[in-house]
Amino acid sequence: MNKHTLLSITIFLLSVQLKAEIVLPRILGHNMVLQQGKPVVIWGKASAGETVNVQFAGQNQTTSADVSGKWSVTLKPLKASSNPEELVIAGTNLIRLQNILVGEVWLCSGQSNMEYTMRKNSKVKPSLAMQSVGEYNPVDELAYANNPQIRIFLVNRKELSKPDSMHRGWNMAQDSALRSFSAPAYFFAKELYKNLNVPIGVISSAVPGSRIEPWISEAAFREDPYFGNEKVDGEPGKFYEPMIRPLAPFALKGFLWYQGESNCFLKETITYSHKLKTLITSWRSAWNDQKLSFYYVSLAPFNYSESKGKVALTRETLPEFREAQELVLSLPRTGMIVTTDLADNLSDIHPPFKWEIGRRLALLALSADYEKNDLVSEGPVYEKMKTKGRSIELSFSQIGSGLASRDGQGLTGFTIAGADGIFVSAEARIDGKRILVSSPSVQHPVSVRFAWDEAAQPNLVNKEGLPARPFRTDNPLKSQLPEGQKRSEALNTANSK
Repeated sequence: MNKHTLLSITIFLLSVQLKAEIVLPRILGHNMVLQQGKPVVIWGKASAGETVNVQFAGQNQTTSADVSGKWSVTLKPLKASSNPEELVIAGTNLIRLQNILVGEVWLCSGQSNMEYTMRKNSKVKPSLAMQSVGEYNPVDELAYANNPQIRIFLVNRKELSKPDSMHRGWNMAQDSALRSFSAPAYFFAKELYKNLNVPIGVISSAVPGSRIEPWISEAAFREDPYFGNEKVDGEPGKFYEPMIRPLAPFALKGFLWYQGESNCFLKETITYSHKLKTLITSWRSAWNDQKLSFYYVSLAPFNYSESKGKVALTRETLPEFREAQELVLSLPRTGMIVTTDLADNLSDIHPPFKWEIGRRLALLALSADYEKNDLVSEGPVYEKMKTKGRSIELSFSQIGSGLASRDGQGLTGFTIAGADGIFVSAEARIDGKRILVSSPSVQHPVSVRFAWDEAAQPNLVNKEGLPARPFRTDNPLKSQLPEGQKRSEALNTANSK
């Protein structure tokens, strides 16, 4: 064998050895749920120019990796299917992903209240369970959970960006995998399944104690006119890059967000509104879909004013922060649940009622995304006021089948003020679809506030049992807007940073 032939053989053998196998992102794996009704992207890496074939549910597509080795195919929209199928990806190597379902997929993120595990849920006092059916108690859910149609994916910050040759990131929502999974996300999935009867996939990507800034990329802050080139503190991108970006473009129906406590401790208001707006629009852009739904949790009662942090907080810090959260509802396809009735201990920032958190988030999705028009998805929301002698008459939307007192007692949580701006406790009573508020000490009332205290746990609900949203009629953000303008303009014009 001459040296030229030997060299050719050596080069050939080296090229074979160096030829990369197909590698998939960690989010693509056995047991996953693919989103129904939308184009589904399957992607990964291979050798530059390598031919890759993808087969699933009767579809067969072929592509080639680009010069950097990246490749992707887009499956046509799929119909929901509870029958497990195999997704085959073929190139230099062959990958067979087993037990794949098609249904609804949601990404759940935030800080510790979203990360709050099913293991912690199992340690909640059974007496705190608000809803029991027969002998079932949501505190005991780990003993009952065995629905193979609900699948879960728990994001590991250090591992998501690294491929897994075993493709084992997804699990059925049961046993040890469920013990470490988000309780709000799981109970959301359970409620969706009960109403839709299609496979549900939920992804949990949360970090305890995290502020909102790390969940937003540096580029998103730079591109937002409100922040421009200004340096934003709080380590932008720290969690977005390893825990959110690698998930795109995995097809989703929407996002759930349970975060804000860490920013409330900083006494943020309008700046948080802008940050949450930036997060929502940038995440939607990452998925190239501005119609992705985004539902989030208004913070529960907690003694913020007793904290010993660098920023001095008052009893009104929490309601002011909730007001900033509410302002973001001006964005399309957003929704917010109220949790003023879900605090068992005002010194515990982690309310235990995660089954109800999940259920209320699911009500928003069922009503808006799945056209369950018969469901009442929110509690009463203040709309307008009118002075009637020594009383103020309040009108509400989202009253369902009527306004009510949760405990059958007189309404609580209302204060009223005259022109001097001094708020005093008020009497409030239901008058048909409205509420009349008054106080003997205020002869000429001007303003009303409701649940305007960090410890407030008022009893105003609709007859479906959903609590009323805290409010103040003297909202300074609204007062800055000309009559008739939408709240959305506040995010772009009201208040400088």
